[in-house]
Amino acid sequence: MRISGLASGLDTEKMVTDLMNAHRIPLDKITQKKQYLEWQLDDYRTTNRQLFDFSKKTFDTMILSTSFSAKTVNISSPNDVAIRNMGSTSDFSGTIQIHQLAKNATWQSKEGIMFTEKQSENSTLEDLKITGTNITINTIDSNGEMLGELKVINFDPKVDTLKSVLDKINKDTNVNAFYDSHTGKIAMTAKNSGEGNIVVGGDLGGSLNINSATTIEGQNADITINGLRTQRSSNTFQVNGFEFSLKQITAPLGTDGKVIEDAKTVSFSSAPDTNKIFDSVTKFVDEYNKLIEDLNKQIREPKYRDFQPLSAAQKKDMTDKDIEMWEEKAKSGTLRNDSTISSMLTQMRTALMGTVGSDTLKSLGITTSKDYLANGKLVINEEELKKAISDDPNKVHEMFSKDGATVAEQGFARKLRTIVDKTQTSIAQRAGKVGDVNDTFSLGRSLKEMNNQIERFEDRLKMMETRYWKQFSAMETAINRANSQSASLMNAFSNN
Repeated sequence: MRISGLASGLDTEKMVTDLMNAHRIPLDKITQKKQYLEWQLDDYRTTNRQLFDFSKKTFDTMILSTSFSAKTVNISSPNDVAIRNMGSTSDFSGTIQIHQLAKNATWQSKEGIMFTEKQSENSTLEDLKITGTNITINTIDSNGEMLGELKVINFDPKVDTLKSVLDKINKDTNVNAFYDSHTGKIAMTAKNSGEGNIVVGGDLGGSLNINSATTIEGQNADITINGLRTQRSSNTFQVNGFEFSLKQITAPLGTDGKVIEDAKTVSFSSAPDTNKIFDSVTKFVDEYNKLIEDLNKQIREPKYRDFQPLSAAQKKDMTDKDIEMWEEKAKSGTLRNDSTISSMLTQMRTALMGTVGSDTLKSLGITTSKDYLANGKLVINEEELKKAISDDPNKVHEMFSKDGATVAEQGFARKLRTIVDKTQTSIAQRAGKVGDVNDTFSLGRSLKEMNNQIERFEDRLKMMETRYWKQFSAMETAINRANSQSASLMNAFSNN
């Protein structure tokens, strides 16, 4: 029970509060330090996300060969054939004549299945008076060859309908089948083009009238590439890492099987896509410049020591705007002069000033800014870079992506990625990653210890506050007893 100044006339509650506020000063300092470490932890993790993004973009943009294998293909007649590079690092040119396009085999039953008014595709085979339990199908596979064995599909006439039979055929075989309600016939088309036919059998096949059918065999594409007469099972195929898509015949065959006179020949040639490769290099340089600008800003950010994190009590007397402006300065400089980040920036700049073999970035038209305030940003001479790409795109790619046992042996992009990845590991050891428990990284262990200190300190403050209230209550009780005794004496004297 707390007695507050009834006998003494003192503002006991305010006195206890003031005493406790004085005792809370060390706790507030620990809480402020904890808040600062939490801000620092967040900034470290934000930096690590930046480094991760840069590492990933560097790999995707500069190390993967697709960025540098981009090529333009010029075709004399793009209406007849389309050609695109699929990853070849070498150029390819020549001529092509298209004598015959590849076709898919087709099949249709000679007799139809007609329904009564109460029947439909959704009627069971038993209701349709169709017997048999299996169908066998053989046709062309994805390699343009007939399957080595028949595909057998089993059915239950009491459960399966005509629709479910066709659905299973479409799902489990290399043909697409459908029922035509107008003719009552079933038609099939091979999913793959090329020489071959569709062969259907099985007892259910006979009942469905699909064992006797009209078929048109598939055929291969017949072409001549750079003077070589050859065939492909599909109208889309690859040669030397380039994909050809045939559109129409340019050089028909005569009855003798020879190419007719005055046949059309389509010419083609490839060349490095200088603009696309240039864009990749430019994007990499922009990402690098942005990264070092952000990181240099962080390690040079001023630290305002007079602006400590605010306590809950301090925030009560401030507006939201005042709190925002105060914390903006309080959060500043959490990574100022950080040795890990500073070391990484130095290593990155040194790596880019080095060589790959006997080549430097300068040979590509990429130099370091002469403005010392730019902190080593890269500058591109567009004309020189485009010329280097046009002359030898593979060499440019090698200069950025070359692998090696040591950083010194690696290409420029791979050097930076190695340095960045090592720095990520160092920062993670200090600040951890999202989801890590505090015991696994140094800042987390410090925060855990501070939480324990705060908990112990708060327990002591509660005990201290309880003691103060007991003392003041005892004082009030004593004063009240003395006042009662004094009043009794005064009454006794007044009666006499």
